[in-house]
Amino acid sequence: MARRRKKLGEILVSWDVVSPEALKEAIAYASEHGKRVGEALVELELAKEDDVTKALAAQFDLEYVDLDKNVQVPAALDLVPEKIIKDEKVLPMKKDGNRLKIIISDPLNLELQDKLRFLLNMELDCALAPRSKIQRFIDTFLGGIGTSVDEAIEEIDRDTDLLAKEAEAYKKALVGDDADAPVIKLINLLISEAVRMRASDIHVEPMSDRVRVRYRIDGVCINRDNIPKSMQGAVIARLKIISGIDIAEKRLPQDGRIKMKIGNQQIDFRVSSLPAYHGESVVLRILRPDSVKIGIVGLGFEEDDYDRFQKIIRQPNGIFLVTGPTGSGKTTTLYAALQELNRPDRKIITAEDPVEYNFTGMNQCQVKEEIGLTFARILRSMLRQAPNIILVGEIRDREVGEVAVQAALTGHLVFSTLHTNDAPSAITRLIDMGIKPFLVASSVQAIMAQRLIRSICNECKEIDPAPDRFVLRMLGLTDEDLAGHHLYRGRGCNRCNNVGYRGRQGIFEMLEMNNELRELAFHRAPTNELRRAARAGGMRTLLEDGKLKILRGITTAEELSRITQAEGILAEEQ
Repeated sequence: MARRRKKLGEILVSWDVVSPEALKEAIAYASEHGKRVGEALVELELAKEDDVTKALAAQFDLEYVDLDKNVQVPAALDLVPEKIIKDEKVLPMKKDGNRLKIIISDPLNLELQDKLRFLLNMELDCALAPRSKIQRFIDTFLGGIGTSVDEAIEEIDRDTDLLAKEAEAYKKALVGDDADAPVIKLINLLISEAVRMRASDIHVEPMSDRVRVRYRIDGVCINRDNIPKSMQGAVIARLKIISGIDIAEKRLPQDGRIKMKIGNQQIDFRVSSLPAYHGESVVLRILRPDSVKIGIVGLGFEEDDYDRFQKIIRQPNGIFLVTGPTGSGKTTTLYAALQELNRPDRKIITAEDPVEYNFTGMNQCQVKEEIGLTFARILRSMLRQAPNIILVGEIRDREVGEVAVQAALTGHLVFSTLHTNDAPSAITRLIDMGIKPFLVASSVQAIMAQRLIRSICNECKEIDPAPDRFVLRMLGLTDEDLAGHHLYRGRGCNRCNNVGYRGRQGIFEMLEMNNELRELAFHRAPTNELRRAARAGGMRTLLEDGKLKILRGITTAEELSRITQAEGILAEEQ
């Protein structure tokens, strides 16, 4: 009697990848939208694509291939036409006599397998890999994104008539209708590659003898390549044209925006040009809609801080401040809170400069200083709109601070950001702005400082055999702290671009106002007294939160010391 093949859902439930309830939800979704259960699980974010593909491999008794683990360029690539590889997302790996090992993503696509057998006149040994990983592999090794940027630059670099090349490229950059023009092609490839590599920014920086291109990935700049100096004018002109910036103005800073479809996603780019010594420096900030939709759970809170955060954002009124330097994830945290609170029975209004992400159900207002539409003016108008929750992009001065305090005291929940190094300093900063101490003491409910630290890549994570003792000592991690714990590092692999880190998490310093802190704020107590009282009330510092993540194997001591300036923090605490 033939053995019954297990269903995909049964396998995933037996592996504890999904719960029976989640499987039922996916089955209902698949039935309603005409999809397979595996596709539904991935779309609903109930299971990872890797896990679904591994379950498919187990279901059909096929090999699963992890394309992130240093898979070399297959020798059999030339056996299958490039168009079929790219269109059908297949990877011929190895020929053995009359048999060909080939990686596919869908074992039920029998029509494709028959087509390949007929075309190649060979028998197939199929293996499975996630479709997205096959696509990334093709982009990297088949004349796709990864190699095309280098080829485009080499094509420009090989040209001997540089002056003629620059003039011609500049003309084509201005016309903008020739997709094969070297500069247009190069810019498109750079932007596509940066998005695929999860970069947050693209930096195009003129130097004395070249134009340097860098990507910022997980908060760290990496060199991508150098563009010939002769092409500087054409490259900058093209970037300014597609972002709607005046190409004739080269003496003043300018801002613009680009909207492009990369893959299946519509991506916005915020563009800034700044006149510098060797020419205009241009930075493209990549605004991904999904980057601010990670939810509160994805921010990286420890369990106790998560509970406190949930309690704070559900207060009926008061001010909740998130502090930290630029790029520390303040906006993402506040958006996560607003999404949690965004319900039909609540009215949410935001004042932002600029509005980077649009959310359904929220009234988002763009600050326009040039016409007098300031934070303070929007805030005053907001209060006449009867909101429940208000987000002020940043408290920059006394006027905005006083209106925010007034809103908090009249029954509104106010979220905002402030640029301070830690949570206790925010109280001192508000008072220094000119806001009366008794107003600060009575209106502020909580302050949270945060930073973003890189997470160790899960694909190449390994025990660190010789952690740097100096860094551990600098962070205050003793042998007693390390007892019973392994420290980890990332070895470096294809998935993390050989840096050992992939993705970021937050470290947090959560200060909840209590009677003692309100009394200290009322009497203008210095920051060190506020910090002492906050820690006595249960606040964990950024450094202490980071240490927990080191001991849990999420990040490294080197990364924490880079982010928290540990020497300064230790000096303050001693």
